[in-house]
Amino acid sequence: MPMKPLKHILFSGVIAATLIGGTSALAAGLDADGLKSGTGQILSDVSTLAGIGEFEDTDGAALQAAFRSPGSVLQLADGSILIADTRNHVIRKLKDGQVTTFAGPALAVVKNAQGFPTGGLLDGKASEAFFNEPMGLALDAKGNVYVADAGNHAIRKIDVNGIVSTVAGNGIPGNKDGNGSEATFNHPSDIAASADGTLYVADSLNHTIRKIAGDGRVTTLTAATTRVIQVRPGEASFAGEYHDGSLSTATFNEPSGLALDGKGNLYVSDTGNQRIRYIDLDAGKVSTVAGSTPTVSASAIYGKNELYAGGDYADGEALKAKFDFPKGLTVTSEGGLLIADSLNHSVRYLLNGQVTTIAGTPQTGEADGVEQSAAFYNSSDVLVSTQGNLVVADASNNKIRKITPYQLPETVSNDGQVKVVSGNKLISFDAQPEIQDGRTMVPVRAISETFGYKVTYVERAGKSVVQLSKGDLTVELTIGESGITRMQAGLPDLKVETDVAPYVKQDRTYVPVRFFAEQIGLDVQWQAEVQTAILRVK
Repeated sequence: MPMKPLKHILFSGVIAATLIGGTSALAAGLDADGLKSGTGQILSDVSTLAGIGEFEDTDGAALQAAFRSPGSVLQLADGSILIADTRNHVIRKLKDGQVTTFAGPALAVVKNAQGFPTGGLLDGKASEAFFNEPMGLALDAKGNVYVADAGNHAIRKIDVNGIVSTVAGNGIPGNKDGNGSEATFNHPSDIAASADGTLYVADSLNHTIRKIAGDGRVTTLTAATTRVIQVRPGEASFAGEYHDGSLSTATFNEPSGLALDGKGNLYVSDTGNQRIRYIDLDAGKVSTVAGSTPTVSASAIYGKNELYAGGDYADGEALKAKFDFPKGLTVTSEGGLLIADSLNHSVRYLLNGQVTTIAGTPQTGEADGVEQSAAFYNSSDVLVSTQGNLVVADASNNKIRKITPYQLPETVSNDGQVKVVSGNKLISFDAQPEIQDGRTMVPVRAISETFGYKVTYVERAGKSVVQLSKGDLTVELTIGESGITRMQAGLPDLKVETDVAPYVKQDRTYVPVRFFAEQIGLDVQWQAEVQTAILRVK
């Protein structure tokens, strides 16, 4: 059944890259177009796009392919998805349901003592080039791909002819400005390409934001850290800091995600500070736009010898919201910011001064499903495809996941009739569903058969009982009485109170759809404007 298109997809990937560059391709108006639950949750379905979950390096059909800690995703003009397969030290490509190696050797040339691939630094043809823990990816207006090659402490380029070159850095960690290979980085984790060709780099272990001009000149935009901690007895190290204000004096703590907005300014995942920062490049100012952490003494946000501020989880007002190592970012067409909140194992959304959770929970897992019933394990990057779906690098699950904003079938309209939808299919009833006492009542046979349940009527103590059975699960309702009994083999019977009773009308038995659906594990949502109950498998 056809679905309604999202209205707020404004530009193709190519045009978006031309306008604002890099990973901040304009995306769907998730809040404006998305259907919402009664609590304001944007409805969506999470599925696996690629990867079997094994820590391996296998090309082939998407759902049989294997990755090792995919760290970043990027969409090309042809709709394909590039994946920084970090621990395999290659860039992979997902197109038409197939995963191939886009850059780097298709088979590991050198392996370590544990049998895992090792990286290297070598320019040349894409199939012959070597990377070392590639992480962030960006696309410029000409179609060139840039790679934050973290383990090589370098920024690499894959041009449209498939030739890999090193833009800046030389494989040796350091913190030096200069031209091309004279400059040094320390574990750069992400990169963004502006419309004029300027590159911005999250130089994570230098705790700075760097800039690479079109001529290859590298400069540091933010202040160096001065905080020193003891990492182990007798060994000290510089650690990140947190200061807003002028760009030249602002400080960060392991920034690891970047996204340019429509004004050409820069959002930063300030990972070690558990915040989202904003750099107004024209004004030369840095501000915090989301995230908070407790102070541990006076105004300090770090404990003694602590590398990072404390992470946590909370939605709500942006400057009171809490993150736990936020990483990849994507700007949407409605001015929102999607955030891969890695150690909260979720995808969050910053819009109009509020932070909400799109999908996932702070608990790890790999289950597909709806919104917070789905689970991730170290979500490290997110993009919005030109089709309006969210694509997530689910690093510790070794998968690429897809979040599809839920849409009603196109045939659903405000026709004054009560309707029930299963997934994206309108359920056909032989008698019209109706509202009784504020509850959606449906003919039992059609709703049960839709989900594969057998309907049986029994008489018990002079009362008519409806039993809906599938496998070892039976849901029992009594005509004229409220309450549902859930019976499953090996478990005690569970009586659930309801505020409405089944009834018989025109030889049809009507049951409350919400209570039945919830007892068989379905998510139930009501869309009042079209009088439609939505049933989805959790």
